[in-house]
Amino acid sequence: MIFKKIILTLCCYFFIAQCAMSQITYGKITFERKTNLYKKFKNNSDVKEWLKEEDKNKVDVFELYFNDSISVFKPQESELVERMSWSTTKNVVYQNKKNMKRLTEKKIWGEAFLVADTIRSFNWKITESKRSICGYQCRKAIWQANDTTRIYAWFCSEIDASIGPESFVGLPGAILGLATEDGGVIYFAKSIDVVKPDLALLLPKKSKQKIYQSTELKAQLEKDFGKEKWGKMMIYNNFAIW
Repeated sequence: MIFKKIILTLCCYFFIAQCAMSQITYGKITFERKTNLYKKFKNNSDVKEWLKEEDKNKVDVFELYFNDSISVFKPQESELVERMSWSTTKNVVYQNKKNMKRLTEKKIWGEAFLVADTIRSFNWKITESKRSICGYQCRKAIWQANDTTRIYAWFCSEIDASIGPESFVGLPGAILGLATEDGGVIYFAKSIDVVKPDLALLLPKKSKQKIYQSTELKAQLEKDFGKEKWGKMMIYNNFAIW
């Protein structure tokens, strides 16, 4: 009987060790974001008139580097000339789980603005629905952002880091898929590399540039440009749920 207990205990320790070893705590995730511009600008008749059929779906590529406590989400560097560059935003988002701080670099008309905030909190509802993304089994979660906006996320608990595209976090694992309910904006991981990123890549560079609070920057832009139709569109683009 004692021998059986010892064997059972050893098996339990072995199983726990194997589970711990299988958890991914650092790496690089490459995301593709598809934005349906017809849906994004459905309430802006002026913009819809400019859009051609070939511009309907805009694709942007991002990279998410992470370790067990910090991460950076950034647009992938490219020398290609981008069509419709004004129609979507390309934020750089630094997040630090240890101090719960977030720093976002927003580029507005070519000028970079730094915005400091805390890591966002989401009231996710985890479901039993599952799907495979990049060979990893993911579960579906839902966040009701407001009365008209619902966000779907697919997260992988095998990646032991509460991370995701943009500033979306708060699930027990990495978000590998993210989408608005109407499919207007969709993020999906295209590759996952288990490589340890340099610490310098994960941390924002020291800068003497003014750091805004989100409400402060929005108020400043509304004061300067909020009376113009194009200004309102710019502000909406940069302060939507993304």
